[in-house]
Amino acid sequence: MAGMKIRKGDKVVVLTGKDRGKEGLVTRALPEVGKVVVEGVNVAKRHQRPTSATQQGGIIDKLMPLDVSNVAVISPADGKATRVGFRFDDKGNKIRICKRTGADL
Repeated sequence: MAGMKIRKGDKVVVLTGKDRGKEGLVTRALPEVGKVVVEGVNVAKRHQRPTSATQQGGIIDKLMPLDVSNVAVISPADGKATRVGFRFDDKGNKIRICKRTGADL
């Protein structure tokens, strides 16, 4: 998998699937498999056995990963979905930019 352009903490919108149109923050990025976990999106019910005296068993809601190609970063400038590009500042630091507006992410 080539380098992912979406990172933990990015605000994204889901482009396809049962949760299409929902927005949320990326809670985990899994670049080795090309997936992201977005809060409140792609929630599955899982049966959980109690593992210790403190943790309770039962049916829990678990956030499942989405493929990174099915989400798009929301531009901070206009609040619409955008692609991510890169530029270098005068000190040579790599900065992520919004392809639609050119604003820094």
